[in-house]
Amino acid sequence: MMTLTQRALKLRDIAQSIPYSIPALLARAAIAGIFWRAASTKLANFDLTIALFQDEYLRNLPFLPAAPMAYLATAVEVTMPALILAGLLTRLATLPLIGMTLFIQVFVYPTSWPDHLIWITLLALLLSRGAGAVSLDALIANLYTGRRVSTPHLA
Repeated sequence: MMTLTQRALKLRDIAQSIPYSIPALLARAAIAGIFWRAASTKLANFDLTIALFQDEYLRNLPFLPAAPMAYLATAVEVTMPALILAGLLTRLATLPLIGMTLFIQVFVYPTSWPDHLIWITLLALLLSRGAGAVSLDALIANLYTGRRVSTPHLA
């Protein structure tokens, strides 16, 4: 009969055997979904988006022009999630989203830190560990170097 400690160790070993590519793929899909939905909302009515930037998002930063900032934010929210979901230039694509998240946290919605903490956590995982084996980054690395990309396990 297994003790409680032995069962816990067995469960830990099972969890540690999960390849990193699985949580990486889930993190990529989750963060891409978050920012893609934001972009879709902006694209649905861009006049309203510009007004929202002017009246709410940049209310405390009047020196930033609303229309260019709306276009920039939308472009980032369309392109970076697509790159992250495909696993192409993943680490690089996380940087603008981290910057955008920090900007939103500090200047727009400072009380929404629980959501922003989740976003930063997902982005930091992808920045630090990469897209994983199921990605275009891994495919390109494999073709370029001739070696299989290692898939670290989460510690």
